[in-house]
Formats: sequence, structure tokens, C-alpha cells
Amino acid sequence: MSVKISKYPGVGLKEEDIKGKKVLTTVWPCNLKYSWSAGVAVGRFLTELKNGKIIGRVCKKCGRILIPPRMYCEWCWKPTDEWVYVKDTGTINTYAITHLATDGVTRLKEPMPIAVIQLDVPAKLPRFFAGFLHYLGEVKPEDVKFGMKVKAVWKPPEERIGSITDIKYFKPV
Repeated sequence: MSVKISKYPGVGLKEEDIKGKKVLTTVWPCNLKYSWSAGVAVGRFLTELKNGKIIGRVCKKCGRILIPPRMYCEWCWKPTDEWVYVKDTGTINTYAITHLATDGVTRLKEPMPIAVIQLDVPAKLPRFFAGFLHYLGEVKPEDVKFGMKVKAVWKPPEERIGSITDIKYFKPV
């Protein structure tokens, strides 16, 4: 059985009571400091991007390479097994031509292709992993094709900050 409360005990506060100092208040200036961590996996991923390398994690149970890396496999629900470097070349699995900036509102002056790229991995590693989403450059939108080979175009080392934008775009090879 549920009871519906129609009247709450006590007295409601009024704005004039607060301004008229009829209600005890205090002012406490906060000096809060926040710290944010990308975590072990993404932190190392961003550090390696700053160094001009792409790193992932291998899940030996399902055979995937996770890029960006994760410390656990969301398919197997087990910790991933090892760090691996992959190449900065790959193949376009799918793509789209966007007319909007990353804010999803601002229209671009020129349409921009974005693609899911299957990065190349050394022969000894599994071949299966989720695609790497990034911009395409040095190619007209109408010339982008499924299966097109691409290579990362990196910012100069002195301009890198440890961000996905350290790779300016991928271009056809």
C-alpha cells in the first residue's frame, strides 16, 4: 500500500526571507581543483601518438587488436594480454562524406571525407579489430573508394601534443 503525501511538514523558504536575513546562510568560496586521467590504456595511446606511433592491445581469447587500446576486452570480459604497435597505413573499410563540422551544427565550406580504416598489423598478429575512424585528406570526396590504401599524415614532432589530432589525416597511397 502506498501513501500519497499531500502536505509536507515545515515551512517553505521565501526569497525575501533569505534576502532579509531571516534565514541563516553562509557563503563558502570553493577552491576546487580537478584532475582528470585518460587511464593506463588511452594515456599510453596518446603518448605514443605524440611519438608518431600507433599502439593497441591484443585480446588473445577473441583474437582482436583493440585500437584505441583498452585494458579489458568488451567482448570477452577479460583483461587484454599485450601491447602491440600497428602501422600507420591501412585500408578503408567504409567512409562517409560529411558536410558538418565536428560540432554537428556548423556547415563546412567544402565537404570532408571521413573513413573507418583497418590499420595494417605485423604478420604475426591477429588481423581483426575495430576500425580506426579519422579524416581523409589529399583526396577529393568523389575519389574515395572502399578498399583504398591510405597512410597517416602526421603533424611535425614539435607540434604534437598527444592527441588524435597529431595525425592530421590519412591520404591515399
